[in-house]
Amino acid sequence: MRKRVFGRKLSRGRKAREALFRSLIRDVVLEGRIVTTTAKAKAVQGQIDKLVTLAKEGTLASRRRILAYLANDRGTTDKLFGPVAETFLSRKGGYTRLIPLPTRRGDSAKMTKIEWVEEIVEKKKNENVPTESKRSK
Repeated sequence: MRKRVFGRKLSRGRKAREALFRSLIRDVVLEGRIVTTTAKAKAVQGQIDKLVTLAKEGTLASRRRILAYLANDRGTTDKLFGPVAETFLSRKGGYTRLIPLPTRRGDSAKMTKIEWVEEIVEKKKNENVPTESKRSK
C-alpha cells in the first residue's frame, strides 16, 4: 500500500530526478509546450504551478527561491517573473494542461503534451529607436 508516499521516482536517483524536472520545467517555460511521457508530465505539472505562484508574488525572496530551484537559470526565471506571471495574474491555479497523445512507436509509452492554459504573450522591445553613435576623432 502507498501510504504517505509523495512524488514519483521515475526510476532515477534524487539528483538525476531533480535535473530531469529542472530541464522539463525550463523547456515548458521557454518553449510554451513540450511532448513527454505521461508520468513525467504528471510529476512536473505541480512543480510548474508552484513556481508560477511564487513568481506572481514578485518578491525578492520568491525570485531567489526560484533561482535556487532552477540552478541559477536566469533566463527562465526572468521569463517566469515577466510574461508568465503577468499572464496568470487573475488565475489562482491550474496554469498548465495535459493533452494525451498516441503512444510512442518504439516502446508504446503513453505520451502527453504539457502546455500553458493561456497563450503567453511577450512584449517586444522597440528595436527601431535610434541611438546616438559616437564618432571617432
